[in-house]
Amino acid sequence: MILKDKVIIVTGGSGLLGKAFINELKQEGAITINADINVSTDLALGNYQVDITNAEDISNAVEEIVQYYGRIDGLVNNAYPRTKDWGARFEDIKPESWAQNVDMQMNSYFVFCQEVLKKMNLQSRGSIVNIASIYGVVGNDFSVYEGTSMTSAAAYSAIKGGIINFTRFLASYYGKKGIRVNTVSPGGIFDHQNPVFVDNYNKKVPMGRMGNPEDIAPSVAFLLSDKAKYITGHNLIVDGGWCAI
Repeated sequence: MILKDKVIIVTGGSGLLGKAFINELKQEGAITINADINVSTDLALGNYQVDITNAEDISNAVEEIVQYYGRIDGLVNNAYPRTKDWGARFEDIKPESWAQNVDMQMNSYFVFCQEVLKKMNLQSRGSIVNIASIYGVVGNDFSVYEGTSMTSAAAYSAIKGGIINFTRFLASYYGKKGIRVNTVSPGGIFDHQNPVFVDNYNKKVPMGRMGNPEDIAPSVAFLLSDKAKYITGHNLIVDGGWCAI
């Protein structure tokens, strides 16, 4: 119960990773709020409908959550909105699509951090975990897509790399306030992708398999907890050894 009674917001808590995060945090005793566009607001049930691409929506959500619970102890920035042409080949990406994805993903992290940190700053405590990716750390291995029509979205690497360094900025800026900000960078997560891709990936990664959401969630809980009270500005890579080779 390393998070007993801590009030923690998880953006995109209805998604593949988000569900695992909320389940893990609850098991560790946290009071969780799923901030997601696909839920109806009911804070008694731990749900708040929010469009994270809308700054006013985010501000209202944070204000109402603080009014209801009295504080915010943690934030997991996890939501992953994207355009319909997400995953287009690099040559085919329209500049407006690139800009929209950066705005929806990286800029929403900024706004949610800014609004939550206003509250944490008054408390002189709190912990934020931003979800990034191994492709914010290392270059893409396009060989894993061979034999499929899949590719990796170019904006993904730029956004996730930006989030990692933005996290370092926040850690430095707020450290003296007793607020910690870290990143978790998962490797590839199994989600019933093309079997050829899965096989290619499994052959490449040292542990021989793609990750599962439950592989990632404990690291998020740890970084939010007082067990990590002297860890800030860190990017915890959870990838089965992908970045080791």
